[in-house]
Amino acid sequence: MNARAAWRLEQLDFLTVYRYAPGKADWLAAGLPTEGRYADTPRAARVARRDAPTCSPDERVADAAHRARSAGWDTCIVVNQHRVVLGRLRGDALETTDERRVENVMKEGPTTTRADDTLDALVTRMGRRNVPAIVVTNPDGRLIGVLRFDDAQRAVDAANEQDRE
Repeated sequence: MNARAAWRLEQLDFLTVYRYAPGKADWLAAGLPTEGRYADTPRAARVARRDAPTCSPDERVADAAHRARSAGWDTCIVVNQHRVVLGRLRGDALETTDERRVENVMKEGPTTTRADDTLDALVTRMGRRNVPAIVVTNPDGRLIGVLRFDDAQRAVDAANEQDRE
């Protein structure tokens, strides 16, 4: 819709108004709501865990590691003030009382997937490469969540079971 129509809807007290120019593919990749024939297709954004711990590059590693471990996670996603994914802490970095800053220890540019990636394809790819979890971002690189392989597999199995009924 054009800008004038969007502003008019907001003026009429519609709470959620989208004015989106880039197109349908970008809309789906951003994990925004959809409708129609393929709206129920299991996708990464639907199953991604949004409670994954995050930290800033300026934090002490020990603080980020403590927060991640306390939450039961084996990873901490490094984001900037706009939630753009910069890196990831995991493994030995989370088993330390390191006083260094996160940016000095993080693995930069972790592998990510888009919100609209289908779970069927992701489960196959993750299983083949033995990947336990993958970071889900929107097209701007902002964190949506972390998709765990086990969660994705359960969602695929449930969708397949529903299709058989």
